[in-house]
Amino acid sequence: MIDLRSDTVTKPSSAMLNAMMEAKVGDDVFGEDPTVNELQSFAADMFGMEAALFCASGTMTNQIAIKLHTQPGDEVICNKLSHVYLYEGGGIGFNSGCSTRLLEGNYGRFTAEQVQENINDKNNIHFPISKLVCIENTVNKGGGVCWDIDEIIKIKAVCQNNEMALHLDGARLFNALVAKNQSALKYGQLFDTISICLSKGLGAPVGSLLLGSRKNIAKATRIRKVMGGGMRQVGFLAAAGLYALQNNFDRLTIDHERAKILASVLQSCNFVESIYPVETNIVIFKINPNQVSTNHFIDFLKNNDINAVSMGNNLIRFVLHLDITENDFDFLLNKLKQINL
Repeated sequence: MIDLRSDTVTKPSSAMLNAMMEAKVGDDVFGEDPTVNELQSFAADMFGMEAALFCASGTMTNQIAIKLHTQPGDEVICNKLSHVYLYEGGGIGFNSGCSTRLLEGNYGRFTAEQVQENINDKNNIHFPISKLVCIENTVNKGGGVCWDIDEIIKIKAVCQNNEMALHLDGARLFNALVAKNQSALKYGQLFDTISICLSKGLGAPVGSLLLGSRKNIAKATRIRKVMGGGMRQVGFLAAAGLYALQNNFDRLTIDHERAKILASVLQSCNFVESIYPVETNIVIFKINPNQVSTNHFIDFLKNNDINAVSMGNNLIRFVLHLDITENDFDFLLNKLKQINL
């Protein structure tokens, strides 16, 4: 079975498992787990930021960031396709008591001009105070597209001029860094906080990091505790994340190359109506509803040893990852070529 549902389905390699089993551990709630501390320092240094906090998931790091930048009744500006809005269980409202201003955009991206136009007048008591802008890079529901860093620089200026914070949901940021040959240090200069996932393209079994200033991370640690996110001898998991950062970053180009090959094969398939732009490891395509329904197509794929998920509106998502071997990929392409609906 070729599992294309997500890049979260990967299993630790033998080398990663060895790193986990050999990890030195301590009580992280007391700040005494040496492997967690090493991971946090390594990630913070990578982005030129002061500190980092190891958490269970990207949802947790995003929600902690939103909480520390806002007060109940404030407003968060993001795109209508944003993960923080669509896929985090209503956490913006539940955890932070904030409303959201949803922007239209280009596959999940928006402009500095749009941000400026949607900032509320803080002197008008009828409106919530605009306090935070959230960017997602790459955009999951946009097909893994990357942001133009020049536009992010403009958005940062808007935020600074309006006393707003800027947070990056960088669940797949490493894919963007590789695809665009961009600098992690540059991103560290632009954002107040950054969330990075270790359990997606990098292949760790679990975990995300929140990066920021020492002051923000100290506050974030308290919020994590309130959310029940304090973990004890978690260095065994942190070791997997550290291994992933040190060993699985550069190989993301393989996933990107395969995604482009996969898209070219899908272009010639009679059941495909259109395909989103492919920049990284995600391929989203629309099937022809006159030929097959989404549910039937997912079942059809499964019967042909391919696992995938629907993104709604006749959209199917394939995600490439490190557990797909060369033989797996060849098998997948041949299967797709044989499907004739």
